[in-house]
Amino acid sequence: MAKLLGLDKLQRLFKIIKDNNGIINSVKTLFRTDELKTGVLVGEDKYGNKYYENNMYFVGRNRWVIYSEQVGLNYDGSQVPPEWFGWLHYKTDLPPHHDPSRPKYEWMLDHEPNFSGTSKAYYPYSTTRPKVIPWKPTTSK
Repeated sequence: MAKLLGLDKLQRLFKIIKDNNGIINSVKTLFRTDELKTGVLVGEDKYGNKYYENNMYFVGRNRWVIYSEQVGLNYDGSQVPPEWFGWLHYKTDLPPHHDPSRPKYEWMLDHEPNFSGTSKAYYPYSTTRPKVIPWKPTTSK
């Protein structure tokens, strides 16, 4: 009867608000991610990203990441380390901290996000002379 009246949806809404630590944090999460979900915290990486899973949602939508508060609204997919990327995209069912076969060698570099569009972006140096020289107006004194 409760499902017929839609009370289960209302109950799920209250659970989502409770899992997001209140109405204000729910609104902040909704603003940052455009959706409200509830799930089990699977793990956290060293950058502060939190990874969740809820098998009640469809496959492909049941694993997600909440990016660290440090990045604010400037988050993108390149901020997910490779080991968690594999878990998010179903390459493995084991999270990185539970996978004993995950290699970790001293020659492996740390993960870095894509810096395109920032002040840390890579710009190659060119030694070729430009074919078109920009016009510089003369200043009269």
